Amino acid sequence: QVQLVESGGGLVQPGGSLRLSCAASGSVSRINVMGWYRQAPEKQRELVAIMPNSGSTEYADSVKDRFTISRDNGKNTVYLQMNSLKFEDTAVYYCNARYWVWGLPRDYWGQGTQVTVSS
Repeated sequence: QVQLVESGGGLVQPGGSLRLSCAASGSVSRINVMGWYRQAPEKQRELVAIMPNSGSTEYADSVKDRFTISRDNGKNTVYLQMNSLKFEDTAVYYCNARYWVWGLPRDYWGQGTQVTVSS
């Protein structure tokens, strides 16, 4: 089992910045990938950014060059630095941790943190 606790959401004006944090506990040594997803009202949850243990990164096209994912393995924490925020970035952001058991993915989710971009 992995527990994830997020922080850092809030209200920001367009063009502003926010940093989300997600601290993992429990079976952290089993984690292969950590990342961020988001869900806007009446839309499906979508990938924002992920970072496997290798240190590579993957971003949604809509956030490339604006968002940066990073991990502090010593603190078992993943971050999402969000710059140049746009109205369409408004969503609940969820932290995710994944590992594989017998070839099948096992996903854990944080409680979600609201990000609202508004003037």
